[in-house]
Amino acid sequence: MTTSTTAPTTHTVTTPDADVVFDVRGPLPPADGRPPLLMIGQPMDGSGFTALAGHFGDRTVVTYDPRGSGGRTTRKDGRTEVTPQDQAADVHAVIGEVGGPVDLLASSGGAVTALALVAIHPDDVRVLVAHEPPLLGLLPDAEAAFAGQQAYEQVYRERGWGAGMAAFIAYTSWPGEFTDEFLAAPAPDPAQFGMPTQDDGNRSDPLLSGVAGSFTSYRPDIHALAAAPTRVVIAAGVESRNLVTWRASEALAAALGVELTEFPSHHGGFMGGEFGYAGQPEAFAARLREVLDAE
Repeated sequence: MTTSTTAPTTHTVTTPDADVVFDVRGPLPPADGRPPLLMIGQPMDGSGFTALAGHFGDRTVVTYDPRGSGGRTTRKDGRTEVTPQDQAADVHAVIGEVGGPVDLLASSGGAVTALALVAIHPDDVRVLVAHEPPLLGLLPDAEAAFAGQQAYEQVYRERGWGAGMAAFIAYTSWPGEFTDEFLAAPAPDPAQFGMPTQDDGNRSDPLLSGVAGSFTSYRPDIHALAAAPTRVVIAAGVESRNLVTWRASEALAAALGVELTEFPSHHGGFMGGEFGYAGQPEAFAARLREVLDAE
C-alpha cells in the first residue's frame, strides 16, 4: 500500500449559497489518469479523513468541509438547517473544480449526500462507496428509530452536549430493532462514556441539535440510482453488524438489489486514533482499494 505525507493544498469554490473549502492531496489532473478520489462525511469535516488519505499516496485525494459542520466552509444563505440536496450541490461544485467523474467514498451523512448527488448528477461519480448511511426511514422499525432520535436530541436540548452524546452513543449501540424497553429507559450517565457531566450551554452541535434531521429522513431515489452510470456499492463495517447504521445499509442494499459489502472496523473505521475512537484505517484503505478496482 502506498502511503503519503503530501501536505494538502486548500481551495475554495464559490456558489450562491456557500464558499465551499476543499483540500487536494496530489496533482490535478491526476498524474496516473485515474479519477480523483473524493472522501466526504456529514457532519464530520474533511479532517476526519486524514488517516485514510495518508494510505492513498498514489491517488489524488480530495476532501471538503460540509456547510453547517462547523468547519471552514461558510454559508451565505442565511439558514441553519441543511439538506442532502444542499450538500449535493456543494459536492457537485467541488467536482466541477477538480474534474469528474470522481471515485467517491462517502460515510454516514456524507453517504446520504452522495446518494442525492448521484440521483441529481449521475455523471459526477464513477464508483460510489456509500458507507453506513443512517437512513432511518428504510428500517422496518422506522417509527421507533425516529422516536429514539428525537429522544437523544431532547436530552441534548435539556442537559447539553455530554448528556446528549451519551444518549446518542446508547442509541447507536443498541443491537437490533428498537423496542419499547429501549425507548422507556432513562438517559445514560454521560460519565460512563467519558463525557462531561456539566452543561456548557452550547446547543449548536450539528449531530445532536436536529438541524440535519433531513439526512436520517431522506428517501433515496432508487430508480434514479439504478439508472445512473455510477457503480453504487453499499458498505458497512463488520463491528456495526446489527446496529442501526448497519441495518439501514442492509435495507438500502436490498432496495437497490445489491449485496451489502463488508468493510473492516466500525462506523468510523477509516479514522485514526487522533479522533478518540480509533478505527483500522490501513485495513479500511486496503478494502477500499479492492472495491474501487473491482470490475
